[in-house]
Amino acid sequence: MAPGSDGDTDRKRAEKLREEILYHDYRYHVLDSPVVSDSEYDRLVRELEEIEARRPDLVTPDSPTRRVGAKPIDAFKTVRHRIPMISLENALSPEEAAEWEARIHSFLREERRDLEFACELKLDGVAVELVYEDGALVLGSTRGDGETGEDVTENLKTIRTVPLRLIEREEKAPRLLEVRGEVCISRKSFEAVNRSQLSKGDEPYANPRNLAAGTLKTLDPRETSARPLEIFFHSRGAAEGAEFATHSEFLDRIGRWGLRRAPRFEVVRGFPAVTRYFERVGAERESLPFEIDGVVVKVNDISLERRLGERARSPRWAVAWKFPAKQATTRVREIAYQVGRTGAVTPIAALDPVEVGGVTVSRSTLHNQDEIERLDVRVGDTVLVERAGEVIPKVVKVILEKRPPSAERARPPEKCPACGEALSRVEGEVAIRCTNLACPAQRKESVLHWSLRTAADVEGLGEKLVDQLVAKGLVASVADLYLLDEKTLAGLPRMGELSAKNLVSAIDRSRDVPLARFLFALGIRHVGEALAETLARTFGTFERFRGASEEELLRVPDVGPAVAQSIRQFLGNPRNAETIEKLFALGVVPRPAPARAATDSLHGQTVVFTGTLPTLLREEAEAMARAAGAAVSSTVGKKTSFVVAGDEAGSKLEKAKSLGVEIVTEDEFVRRAGGEKKGS
Repeated sequence: MAPGSDGDTDRKRAEKLREEILYHDYRYHVLDSPVVSDSEYDRLVRELEEIEARRPDLVTPDSPTRRVGAKPIDAFKTVRHRIPMISLENALSPEEAAEWEARIHSFLREERRDLEFACELKLDGVAVELVYEDGALVLGSTRGDGETGEDVTENLKTIRTVPLRLIEREEKAPRLLEVRGEVCISRKSFEAVNRSQLSKGDEPYANPRNLAAGTLKTLDPRETSARPLEIFFHSRGAAEGAEFATHSEFLDRIGRWGLRRAPRFEVVRGFPAVTRYFERVGAERESLPFEIDGVVVKVNDISLERRLGERARSPRWAVAWKFPAKQATTRVREIAYQVGRTGAVTPIAALDPVEVGGVTVSRSTLHNQDEIERLDVRVGDTVLVERAGEVIPKVVKVILEKRPPSAERARPPEKCPACGEALSRVEGEVAIRCTNLACPAQRKESVLHWSLRTAADVEGLGEKLVDQLVAKGLVASVADLYLLDEKTLAGLPRMGELSAKNLVSAIDRSRDVPLARFLFALGIRHVGEALAETLARTFGTFERFRGASEEELLRVPDVGPAVAQSIRQFLGNPRNAETIEKLFALGVVPRPAPARAATDSLHGQTVVFTGTLPTLLREEAEAMARAAGAAVSSTVGKKTSFVVAGDEAGSKLEKAKSLGVEIVTEDEFVRRAGGEKKGS
């Protein structure tokens, strides 16, 4: 197209929009100081999307519209760091930190003077490196072993504080810039994710770092984008086209390029000032939005940094000054077992009260029976307990020298401590569980789960109200909801007649519930919304589902041995059967799944897609497969019916060949699914 044509206008406008959106992302996500309204921002994004839809040739890899949506991959590629990402030396006490500073002066062979130090928070996250070439993000990788890491570029792109292109309003970006940072998740977001995990009957994550690490290593960037990851930049790798005199100058300049540094960064002079920074941050660490395990101290002058150089495994010019572990010794008085909200039975050590980190501690979690055996902890033992930010401290080790002859081993219970029902343990899991729907310890959580919009959908049944209903003995199981009346509800605090009437109406409406939502509402471990849909579609009615053997369940897509065993244990529990029959007697009728349509040509088959299809997007192909009755899986296995392979198919294609699984083209898949291709 000639200059001045519509094509040239589109190109200039797209470039302008990308620049504006990038700047507004920086203002909102990095500076927390937006200068446009949400609606104005959305208008800019929509306009760019319209131009790119009309002119695909104008789409660039760093376009804000490309941030989320990359296709799942089969495995992460290995990448080598230009400059190794070596670990920092740890200082575990004020004496060790002072020794580090003394070694600096000794190595420099100069008279002692007050050096300038850069002090920053040591975030407890996952170390990564981002590479920018001419301002554009071209690679993001994990630290790995320091020499090589894994390419997680597409996952890093989903983090809103990762600029896809550096901002160049004040200064042009260098030809090459490698920046290193920490991917983490805030305490608040971590708690929200764990609440969601528990509501689905899944295990909560152990800590924010584990959640961040697991999310970053997810093979599908669309799943990563659903998690609230954040990133803070703190170090540099290679750089070409930019020089920095000090570490603080480096952080200031990358900040102007749109990269976010960790809060509480300070430059101080002299080591006494470093100590004051360490003590000040330590006093506030529990109130910080992110978990930290110390502070990082660096020589600010980069010319001194170069002179100091590195040892085999760590730089001489930086140290990680760790907070001391909060530990104390005490005696185990009893090992008891308590039932959690998801039915997991957890051993708890009752301790002689002891002060740990300024808090009096009288109990500690032992996690599970495997942990008890690993530690070999017994009633009467003297143990070392540690509190490092956790609400409940943990037992670190047993002081065997102080074990009395009368020390007793803990015996795991065979029946639930709360309801007396037999406990179960799914093969491959360490936890023992109570699967009784009416278990008092799980009552509140099961009722809240039942009321979810994607389950039985009882509008107006909130947490505080459920607390009252359970505390007053009005609801012992989900079935008791259907015995509530307006008069009883209106007598509860903060209810009133209108609220009571509305809730009774909502409960009444929930009697008619689709089978898939009924199965999800029951709270069977491992049965989430998607699997509940598959089970409902496979068996059609609850009676057929209830009567399915473990072998029949294993033939269902996405049902493995652990899931099949969990379902059978739940359905085989007499108390659960009693609750389900009570639900039926009170008019709760799970509506059978719709009869299969004549076009359900792929019913009962499992399809796997790999590579780039000629005309269909992955999402379109998967939707077509599901509409034809098939289950779509992300992995190739013995239950895979066939694999649809496109260009650049990866390891899934090789695995299909090795297992003898049929491989078909897009055309053949469309024919089998009874659909039509684009443009046909």
